[in-house]
Amino acid sequence: MVKGANVGLTALSENVGSVVVGLGWSSATGEGDADVSVLLLDGDGKVRSDDDFCFYNNPVAGGGSVQLLGKTPTADGSEDRISFDLDAVPQEVDKVVVAASRYGGSRFGELHDLRLTLADGAGDGLVRFAVEEADEVSAVIFGELYRRSGEWKFRAVGQGYASGLAGLATDYGVDIDDDAAEEEPEPEQEPKQELGQEPAEAEAPQPAAPVARVPAQATGARADEAPTAPATALAPALDPVAPPKPARRPRTAKKKVTLPRTTRKSLADNESWRSARLFPVSALKSDRERETRATSVVLAVMAQVPEFGRRLTAGFGAPAGRMETYTEVTLPHGESPRRPDGVVRVERAGKLWTALVETKTNGNALKPDQVQAYMDIAARRGYEAVITLSNDVALEGSPLVDVRIDGRRKHKVALWHLSWAEVVHQAQMLIRHEGVGNAVHAWLLQELLHYLQHENSGCHGFQNMGAAWVPVRRGIDDETLCQGDARALEVIENWERLVRQVCLRLGGELGQKVLPVQRTRRGSDPGVRRAELADHLCEQGRLNAEIRIEGTPGVLAITADLRTGKLRTSIEIPSAEPGYPLSRVKWLIRRLAEAPADLHIETLVDGEGTGPRGTLERLRPEPADIVPKDGAQITGFRLSLFKGMGNGRGSAETGFIRSVDEAVDRFHAQVVAQVEAPARRSRSEEPAG
Repeated sequence: MVKGANVGLTALSENVGSVVVGLGWSSATGEGDADVSVLLLDGDGKVRSDDDFCFYNNPVAGGGSVQLLGKTPTADGSEDRISFDLDAVPQEVDKVVVAASRYGGSRFGELHDLRLTLADGAGDGLVRFAVEEADEVSAVIFGELYRRSGEWKFRAVGQGYASGLAGLATDYGVDIDDDAAEEEPEPEQEPKQELGQEPAEAEAPQPAAPVARVPAQATGARADEAPTAPATALAPALDPVAPPKPARRPRTAKKKVTLPRTTRKSLADNESWRSARLFPVSALKSDRERETRATSVVLAVMAQVPEFGRRLTAGFGAPAGRMETYTEVTLPHGESPRRPDGVVRVERAGKLWTALVETKTNGNALKPDQVQAYMDIAARRGYEAVITLSNDVALEGSPLVDVRIDGRRKHKVALWHLSWAEVVHQAQMLIRHEGVGNAVHAWLLQELLHYLQHENSGCHGFQNMGAAWVPVRRGIDDETLCQGDARALEVIENWERLVRQVCLRLGGELGQKVLPVQRTRRGSDPGVRRAELADHLCEQGRLNAEIRIEGTPGVLAITADLRTGKLRTSIEIPSAEPGYPLSRVKWLIRRLAEAPADLHIETLVDGEGTGPRGTLERLRPEPADIVPKDGAQITGFRLSLFKGMGNGRGSAETGFIRSVDEAVDRFHAQVVAQVEAPARRSRSEEPAG
């Protein structure tokens, strides 16, 4: 579509009761990002209340009809996705505005390939709109969904706001004035919480002037940065005579319950006692028992915890409504009835959305004939989707199961895949970081998480580098692996699965966005990219990956050298503000006070040359050793840790996967966490000029 064009959704597809909008972009460094927001507007073009402003701190709006799904990896980097249950959007809402904003003084001109895509409930792409001429703006309206004569239509907008999210929100009626009656903030205390209580929230230091009741990005700051002075657009709201009132923190979503990481003191007589669990795992003896129990446990919690069920199904086109789940349902299929592992049904406004569920545990592969039978049954019965759930991780352009789609059938069925790692990730995000509606829901999710992470559950995520792993390693050792070998491509695909799982696990632990970086051209074929990486593996014997952690000054690189059997984790961080070279080096050494002594530090210099390097153990007493002797300009530093790869043999090859997990965890905890730039650096940390 071109800017200003509009189209009726029913003219594009019959399955537009629920749609998913994606906002994407890329950058030369792979580090550029923006935050998505949605505004629900009434007939006057204004929000009915601040609850109609959907953003990262209020990810669900319109009674659940709008939900931010977060980022998902693509061949171009990542894409923010938003689920819209159009049938459930309140009747008072005439228009839905989809926008994105940048923060910290960044502009959209620093990003490339700004685009919006819209897909129907079956996952088929309907609309694509490329946004241009957004160089000097920090907020952009990508598009609008609006009603006309009872039909939903889409308009490509592409309008920029130099005043950022604050200006955009003000135009649409978001209340940015301070409250008339506000309480004095209490002194900051260590938050404490028991099960059944809502968590205490520590107040951040507040500025003297009122703060906008919009997310922190509205004033150009991230949520984890200190509040800044109000934007110029807010000045008329201030009374020049009356003394300023103490301001409260920016408005957020309704307070929700999370569980503390540290458990309260046990009342058990001794440590050998074990807590009673809602979902026991001790009686599981066979793969069939593990599969049946895991399916029942997950589906039951989905039905009882709305936030969790909605989080897992919204990306599949399910509406926001009353969810019921079933197991071992018998459905007719020729002469032999089929029994899918589960069924999910969501009812909204008298309409049903139904998905069949096929589950595998303990590393067992999905069976194509089973999935094909369920696709045929779903098509005949008018169901919307088939969801597969297994330890494996799906890749773009490389389906886990190939199924035939009968083009003669008018009704389309979507095939979606979930990994157990994704289920664990969503549970962790809710109970540790985002919160759920009440303490009982938080406890249910905690019990689910305990079950899924137990060694006997069989729900451990991707754990098998495949049958080609050992032959490829041997072929690299004896230099007999040739380019074009299909086994190398299989290893590349499994390496990509492993990296995506590492991102899910680390993101769930940190409560931050962690995504793989794929430096490819927009629209490139994922299969071609993987074939090139397979040739690179055959030639150099190395597996390479990069992951981006939100709030981290750099990209974490992982290199597995199959020739030497070593794993390297590294990050490049920019040099501190201009100053004497030795002062910059000393600043870095101070920040790495708790880092391991075997950390390798390399000075990055301007130009093509490389700077000096050394271990932290040697540089602590002699930091001048990595100052360039030729006076070259320091541009940054590369920090690296090395670790031996797992060499375990056997079909699972768990040694290598475990070693990658341990290497990433150690590097992040002992290195990356120490160099993450604070919101405000104290003067004592500034390099001397």
